[in-house]
Amino acid sequence: MSYLQITKENIRQEHICCALGAKQYEQAVSDKKQWLSERMEEGLVFYRLNDRAKVFIEYLPAENAWIPLHAPNYMYINCLWVSGRHKDNGHSKQLLAKCKADAQALGMDGIVHIVSKKKMPYLSDKRFFEHMGFQIADEAAPYFELAVLKWNDEAEEPSFATAVKSSPATEDGICIYYTPQCPFAVGILEDLRTVAKKRGIPFTAQLLTTKEAAQAAPSVWTTFSLFVDGKFITHEIMSPNKFAKLLDSVK
Repeated sequence: MSYLQITKENIRQEHICCALGAKQYEQAVSDKKQWLSERMEEGLVFYRLNDRAKVFIEYLPAENAWIPLHAPNYMYINCLWVSGRHKDNGHSKQLLAKCKADAQALGMDGIVHIVSKKKMPYLSDKRFFEHMGFQIADEAAPYFELAVLKWNDEAEEPSFATAVKSSPATEDGICIYYTPQCPFAVGILEDLRTVAKKRGIPFTAQLLTTKEAAQAAPSVWTTFSLFVDGKFITHEIMSPNKFAKLLDSVK
């Protein structure tokens, strides 16, 4: 099966896999499309399976990534997602090959991507990337790791930004940093706010609206990072019930 590149010319009429078929996320998907379209001016590339399925890859030059990251002349993978019946059919390898070919055509030194020490929701499987030749170049508490595939041995070693390891959030109560990158993150915020309000817990949701703000964020996972009283708790986008249980365990 072939892959379709999503461009500024076709993005309005084509689906982008995220929150596929979920009507409650329609506005968040629209926001994601707008965000993608703007990033395409900065070199973002988006391929998806030419089928109605959640199979896609999204990447852009690392210097334009909305991540606290130092990786000059590398390509950064925002997301590589293969789900459902399409798993174990080689799609991840083929989509990754497209990213590598584009990076090499641009004269880049390698590819970087965020994984975790153990398998976790919304983070890529570290074992797959290691199998594909990636190595861990850096880590950030509590479980984030920077996977790197480098084909220029003389290239600079990528790393997470120094500030992200020493600049915690400062807000009291719940503070969630997020970007328009994931419709699931945007779509669930008001439900989480309601849970916090019922418990009398201050709730702040800080939308990162620029690359510069995202690159200076207190967490490497800018898509969705939840802090309680300035301490990072999780990157996981969760249901209201799971969020309530989390609050009961940390407060």
